[in-house]
Amino acid sequence: MSTIFGKIIRREIPADIVYEDDRVVVFKDINPRARVHLLVIPKKEIASLFELTPEDKDLMGHMMLLLPQLAKAQGLNAGFRTQINTGEGGGQEVFHVHIHLLGN
Repeated sequence: MSTIFGKIIRREIPADIVYEDDRVVVFKDINPRARVHLLVIPKKEIASLFELTPEDKDLMGHMMLLLPQLAKAQGLNAGFRTQINTGEGGGQEVFHVHIHLLGN
């Protein structure tokens, strides 16, 4: 994994990790756009949604089902936003699939 997210997964650089399991790591964004701004990243290196395969269905489902749990743990009981940027034209800056979870 050659991205900054790969380095976070391998613990080569620090991150404020709030959740981890065998498939994902969740940490606080270093430039938050809301009171709560988490990044949910798979441990599997997938550059963007363009590169998803049918084999990634369970991983992506796991990530989506985790979002409400993470939001509630952060006190976002009234609701939250999610964002996935895909490709340069979609504003993706780190080419490792990630979901932004945001809320106030």
